[in-house]
Amino acid sequence: MRDDIAARVSKAIEEKVFPGCVIGTVRSSNEREVMPFGNFTYEKGAPKVTENTIYDLASVTKSIPVAALAALFTAEGRLPLSEPVKTYIPELQNDFGATVQDLLRYRVRGAQLSTLKYTTFEQIRTHIFEQGFAAPPGESEYANLPAFLLGIVLERVGGEILPALAHKYFFGPLKMNDTTFFPHDIERVAPTEVVDGVKVRGIVHDESARMFALKRRAVGHAGLFSTAPDLLNFLEALLQGKFPAVVEAAEQGLGWQLMAKDAFGKTGFTGTSVLVDRQKGIALVILSNRTYPKRPAGASAINSFRADIAEIVLG
Repeated sequence: MRDDIAARVSKAIEEKVFPGCVIGTVRSSNEREVMPFGNFTYEKGAPKVTENTIYDLASVTKSIPVAALAALFTAEGRLPLSEPVKTYIPELQNDFGATVQDLLRYRVRGAQLSTLKYTTFEQIRTHIFEQGFAAPPGESEYANLPAFLLGIVLERVGGEILPALAHKYFFGPLKMNDTTFFPHDIERVAPTEVVDGVKVRGIVHDESARMFALKRRAVGHAGLFSTAPDLLNFLEALLQGKFPAVVEAAEQGLGWQLMAKDAFGKTGFTGTSVLVDRQKGIALVILSNRTYPKRPAGASAINSFRADIAEIVLG
């Protein structure tokens, strides 16, 4: 398996899908493997990727920790799926009676966060609250807004900021010591893009989330950084049934993507993904910075790579 993975990664690096990546697998039997490849960037002399290289997880944040926290709070009776969002965010206008489940299933539409041109996070948040949703809940349509609002709901239900809740329930107990919204060991962080001649490194790649991160505020739709070993700790816990509420919610597609029969996971724009197949008892992590030095026009190359690695690992 390792040779097949190495060959596929080598092809991806040659085709400039990304300059480097880390592939990690774990089985319910505790057997795990972490495989680093390539470099931080394409520049000559760039640092080599190691198994402990830190990557910007992008939208994986929506599932780890956001949807996972929502599942725990729901199981505890603190966050009923049928409860209106406005119960927790009374400032929200034009809510159309949308519920917590509508957020987790991405059934609401509203402001496209990446298009908001405000200069402070307060202005972004105020705009979102004032505009609310564009229509009543409908078919699922992927966007950042639901997870952004869910992050606020979690903070109000949990009584602590999102990073503190994530650490309390998951990152601390699972010894995910390199997992954080605000990495301090910048030398270990792979850059995600070059903007105006400056590398985006150690701060979230997503522009709207970055407005908050600049003021040390975390949001629900992007911003988490982690390593393959840390994420394998989390996925291994799911395989071993340590967080049954999280698994049950994930298997229903509540804040997670249903990727195949009995498999769920999440992808991130920067080139990251996690996948859990409980039937086969195996989980997979792919971390890369495919947006460096410039985000590609489409996702076909990274999606093809993800599919090929999943086929190698899961058969």
